[in-house]
Amino acid sequence: MKTSIVLIDGVCHLCGWLVTFIIPRDPAGRFRFAPLQSDIGRKLLQQGGLDADRLDTVVLVEKGEYYTESAAALRILRGLRFPWPAAYLLITVPAPLRNRLYRYVARNRYRWFGRDEQCLLPTPDIRRRFL
Repeated sequence: MKTSIVLIDGVCHLCGWLVTFIIPRDPAGRFRFAPLQSDIGRKLLQQGGLDADRLDTVVLVEKGEYYTESAAALRILRGLRFPWPAAYLLITVPAPLRNRLYRYVARNRYRWFGRDEQCLLPTPDIRRRFL
């Protein structure tokens, strides 16, 4: 099984919640995680030709391909156990519409969900899933 890497904003509470949502729904351990702000996160962004200073999107690195915004979120859901893969049907909604909603949430995520002053420190039971 190939692993996929999910890059998240390490200070965003919504992004931290995403990690805690994915892990129990990914019993095979397919997804690994890294903060966008970390050295490995910045290196992966640069390798994918993405702006290493852009922190307003989740990034999925899967089989050498990079996905951002709604495409990343939907591909992550597709990789989880049932019933979450059914959400991938939303990929049929045109990307400009999906991403408009994604960007609206991303712009407001700190105000709605909060943020920390430093990157998420994973608990010991999920630390092994972080790069």
